[in-house]
Amino acid sequence: MATQNGLPTHVGIIMDGNGRWAKRRGLPRKMGHRAGANAFKTIARYANKIGLRYLTAYVFSTENWKRPKDEVDSIVALLRSYLDEMDGYRKENIRVLFIGDRTAFDADIQAKMARAEENSKNATGLTLILAINYGGRAEIARAARRIAEDAKAGKISPDAVDESLFSQYLYTAGIPDVDLLIRPSGEYRLSNFLLWQTAYAEYVFMSGVLWPDFKPETLDEALAEYRSRSRRFGGLDDGDS
Repeated sequence: MATQNGLPTHVGIIMDGNGRWAKRRGLPRKMGHRAGANAFKTIARYANKIGLRYLTAYVFSTENWKRPKDEVDSIVALLRSYLDEMDGYRKENIRVLFIGDRTAFDADIQAKMARAEENSKNATGLTLILAINYGGRAEIARAARRIAEDAKAGKISPDAVDESLFSQYLYTAGIPDVDLLIRPSGEYRLSNFLLWQTAYAEYVFMSGVLWPDFKPETLDEALAEYRSRSRRFGGLDDGDS
């Protein structure tokens, strides 16, 4: 779905290439993550400035725990520091949400997430969604379990389970599906990101840029590509026979 200004309503970004960015510069991987975090701050504020309604960023996947402990520790430290800065988003009219299993993190990080959501809940600008300890398959399995529990308890009828109802059990309940999915760094896969929500998204894979070098003009380029496409959702447009 596009807004009146031709922008997609919901953009998803897989922030890929931090490690390679650092390696090319002879730096430790954690420096790439730090540069990537700075790029993300810039893009989030730019997205709000141009009128995007929803932006979901893949911050930390369920698989990222498999990385070396030093790298994981540096990512978690960056997250903790970033959460301390989130009051700035409230002042900029940005609403913040987190999706994923936050129980894997220390209590102080969980509390900071909850506080950021509460403090920004009345913002009317961009809704910024951070996918942290998130996996698309895990999200779908979680939704199926919750539906099964409610059906067993008699709260819903199995016959009532359709796509609309299923969506209400996802982390993204009440949020429009993704219209545009962007992945820099030259990888051509979803990596378990928003599998349900990207069913009809337009994909833009950008091979010439790593995430720390992703700038507002890079986002503009992806948005221009989105505008050039015809979205038919399985139907036909006027030019098809």
